[in-house]
Amino acid sequence: MCGIWALFGSDECLSVQCLSAMKIAHRGPDAFRFENVNGFTNCCFGFHRLAVVDQLYGMQPIRVKKFPYLWLCYNGEIYNFKQLQKQFGFEYQTLVDGEVILHLYNRGGIEQTASMLDGVFAFILLDTANRKVFLARDTYGVRPLFKVLTDDGFLGVCSEAKGLINLKHSTSLCSKVEPFLPGHYEVLDLKPSGKVASVELVKFHSYRDEPLHAACDTVETLPSGFDLETVKSNIRILFENAVRKRLMAHRRIGCLLSGGLDSSLVAAVLLKLMKEINVNYPLQTFAIGMENSPDLLAARKVATHIGSEHHEVIFNSEEGIQAIEEVIFSLETYDITTVRASIGMYLVSKYIRKKTDSVVIFSGEGSDELTQGYIYFHKAPSPEEAAEESERLLKELYLFDVLRADRTTAAHGLELRVPFLDHRFTSYYLSLPAELRIPKNGIEKYLLRQSFEDSNLLPKEILWRPKEAFSDGIASVKKSWFSILQDYIDQQVDDLLLEKAAEKYPFNPPKTKESYYYRQIFEKHYPGRSNWLPHYWMPRWVKATDPSARTLKHYKSATQE
Repeated sequence: MCGIWALFGSDECLSVQCLSAMKIAHRGPDAFRFENVNGFTNCCFGFHRLAVVDQLYGMQPIRVKKFPYLWLCYNGEIYNFKQLQKQFGFEYQTLVDGEVILHLYNRGGIEQTASMLDGVFAFILLDTANRKVFLARDTYGVRPLFKVLTDDGFLGVCSEAKGLINLKHSTSLCSKVEPFLPGHYEVLDLKPSGKVASVELVKFHSYRDEPLHAACDTVETLPSGFDLETVKSNIRILFENAVRKRLMAHRRIGCLLSGGLDSSLVAAVLLKLMKEINVNYPLQTFAIGMENSPDLLAARKVATHIGSEHHEVIFNSEEGIQAIEEVIFSLETYDITTVRASIGMYLVSKYIRKKTDSVVIFSGEGSDELTQGYIYFHKAPSPEEAAEESERLLKELYLFDVLRADRTTAAHGLELRVPFLDHRFTSYYLSLPAELRIPKNGIEKYLLRQSFEDSNLLPKEILWRPKEAFSDGIASVKKSWFSILQDYIDQQVDDLLLEKAAEKYPFNPPKTKESYYYRQIFEKHYPGRSNWLPHYWMPRWVKATDPSARTLKHYKSATQE
């Protein structure tokens, strides 16, 4: 995890422009470099480093003697860089996993490069010999990337939007900053002036397709067929492989643990594999909640079962409310459910950074979208529509859950790893018949639970624990976080303001006091940028004005039993 920033064709003094690069310093607290491009006085790279792999030679932009005309700035982890080295006979100059991008590009161009990378990434690759700039982002957008491109060819690229909004440019005061689309690469011509022109934007991977890099994966071809035992075995093999490849780190590994199915499975498999390779420190797991919240109690049970060094972060309503503005600034969104669910994750990340030496943090993100874990999936009209909805959610992850997970951890200089979004695991799961993937017997993620039933990785009551609305899971038994928020915000936003909300905010107008409150804070930090969020996250197939699962009938009946 780190922060990348680059400008091409700047009209303004670069030493003034580089102040914008400091807006993402939190992403890389270990080192900073700012470098001009030889021969292009108005082009530069900025890089904030979190040293996770190759602490000696890992500074960027990466340049190697073999390709003096290539400059690379990337944020991410490439899990198959050693397999690719073996397969193609690459000679690496550093231990940095991202160096493989230079060798792949030299061997087969940008399309093969993007398709062969097994990992999460956002990168800027400059080829001065052929006067090309390439941008690319991983399939699910686990690593963030934003860009601004003016009509006259000035290009700015950054890990977070906040590093681009104050750039100075002669023709435009408020250029359109937008997220770079996941699963795509873009080719741009670099003109002698240092300015650029976009040539093409290409989608290099679709979720359902087995990735090109599967050919050199450590897991061989799996048995085919959809009989239940084969499917369950394949799910276990691919998930374990997804966790194993993410163990690549020279810094301490930890794991978020809510006590729900997803994070518990990640923690259990992670600990098992760390023991197998004799990692010489205990796995630290981290749970957050208000006193005696359901998540804290469930996470404690899991930690005892798997034998992790467990940390509990207990927060009160005042701390949660005080964090709202910082959270919205970090997230760069005003989406209701994203903000609400980010507060706990932001506070636990703050604790990890201050109180421990864990830096690489595993998490269960992506599972709800992939395995149909949201409670509203019980209302799906058909297995086919449920499968379509699952893919829609995966496509939008970079706007919601993956955005939340990246920004809340990156705000505190941590690196997040999400095995549920492994390309091979997701493409296999999405290839299964639609009726196999739907909720069954009133329980969501039935197939995933079934696959691990005989593994003894988790206590049965955790493996089959129903989904909690996040705001209930972290809440105290006395009063839910959802209710605490509503009561506080009710005092901050009067009825008249809400009545006129559509006049003040015609795009995505707030419908509740809570959404109005978040929008006000967002506009304070990012005025006129409301289109970064195309729409609010909302459940399908039900009438809802609030995204919380606790407003759904099925959830209420499940939690009251």
